[in-house]
Amino acid sequence: MFDLISRYDNQILEAFWVTIQLTVVSGIAALVLGTIVAALRVSPVPIARGVGTAYVTIFRNTPLTLIIVFCSLGLYTTMGWRLAPEGPNSVAQNNFRFAIIGLSVYTAAFVCESLRSGINTVPMGQSEAGRSLGFSFGQNLRLVVLPQAFRSVIAPIGSVLIALTKNSTIASAIGVAEAANLMAGMIDSEAALIAIGAIFALGFVILTLPMGLLFGWLAKRYEVAR
Repeated sequence: MFDLISRYDNQILEAFWVTIQLTVVSGIAALVLGTIVAALRVSPVPIARGVGTAYVTIFRNTPLTLIIVFCSLGLYTTMGWRLAPEGPNSVAQNNFRFAIIGLSVYTAAFVCESLRSGINTVPMGQSEAGRSLGFSFGQNLRLVVLPQAFRSVIAPIGSVLIALTKNSTIASAIGVAEAANLMAGMIDSEAALIAIGAIFALGFVILTLPMGLLFGWLAKRYEVAR
């Protein structure tokens, strides 16, 4: 195991760095998009609620692999959509960015449902107080409801982001050079299957365990008193 680490140390670090980049960028995008979809889900406008519901229904029930492969083969290869300029690394850059899009739109559906459950925990009197002060729906949501909702769903959103870290391995399906892609290459050229599996399992534990501890601490620190 240590012999493998010494021989592949730079490649392992680079692969996990790509995994971290996928997780961070996709996580931020999913939080923003998921918040917007959650706002649509609780909107007083029926069409907006329908759009939010359709988004969640479609992306929660579509396999992530299918979404990412569609982004690469459908949008990039077939339709010619490009997110990176032409160059020697354009294919890798496009696949990386399309993987971010796939991970973001998929994870946003789960962020939305977590946040919507938090919105439902905010007492009705809080919203009524905001309306009595003349707040619009958007102001009421932004200033009164969402700050309390986020505090009540820190732990669930943390679980969603931890799942996103593990789901980033699916980006290997379109050739993104992250951890799972490197692991597949090492398995093809090395006989120590158990050692290889242990190395990458340990790597993901190192990534996800601190996240779990952090979100657990944040949930206790900012818990909403009822």
